[in-house]
Amino acid sequence: MSEGIVLVENDGIIEIHIDRPDKKNALTAAMYRTMTAALADASRRSDIGTVLIAGRGSDFCAGNDLKDFVAGPQGGEAAFEFIRAIASFDKPIVAAVQGLAVGIGTTMLFHCDLIYAAPDARFIMPFVNLGIVPEAGSSLLAPAMMGYAKAAAMLLLGEPMDAESADRAGLVSAIVASDILLDHARKTAAALTAKPPQALAITRRLLKGDLDELRARIEEEGRLFGEAMQSPEAREAFTAFFEKRVPVFRKPS
Repeated sequence: MSEGIVLVENDGIIEIHIDRPDKKNALTAAMYRTMTAALADASRRSDIGTVLIAGRGSDFCAGNDLKDFVAGPQGGEAAFEFIRAIASFDKPIVAAVQGLAVGIGTTMLFHCDLIYAAPDARFIMPFVNLGIVPEAGSSLLAPAMMGYAKAAAMLLLGEPMDAESADRAGLVSAIVASDILLDHARKTAAALTAKPPQALAITRRLLKGDLDELRARIEEEGRLFGEAMQSPEAREAFTAFFEKRVPVFRKPS
């Protein structure tokens, strides 16, 4: 357990609640480590059938806490350990998304099985805007899921996608009213947990397909992400963010 993550266990379901609403549920290294440990616990326990991920407050997750992320290598290391864990997780994951889902707040959803979005949900992958590159296999999974053009708008331009557009693009399973969003996700998690576990696991594995390509892309993204974090573009983007100004990028001479 860490500050910012609340774990709730009930009837074969582990709920991971991102609970840092004053920071729009931005993730720190400690929060990543707690979520990674929760997934490992759920994977090895035969009495756990499903994981549910939700954000408390008005937003699902605003991505990395940038101050924590740039403070040292532990932020990036913890984030990529979580990415590897959720990409390889062997049981169903249900997500309930409201408000902002930024960066990994969106990319983690590519590894969830059923995603329910409130009408105010907004999905944003602003990696290029920060001088960095996509992560969590999103450069592979986004175009495969929603088509190249939609993925390019999100990954190259950093354009947000609203709930209705996400529903049409296949990013979410359904739009659910905000006041019943979590209850709906819980009912879905309970329905999955009641299914025959072996048949469910095999079907899920068939749906996911060969994970080798995905794991290779995650590792490639991770290497390029680390290199990009040291670039003049990323330094300018992060400095501008903290100084609350528009970044100025110059082409190399």
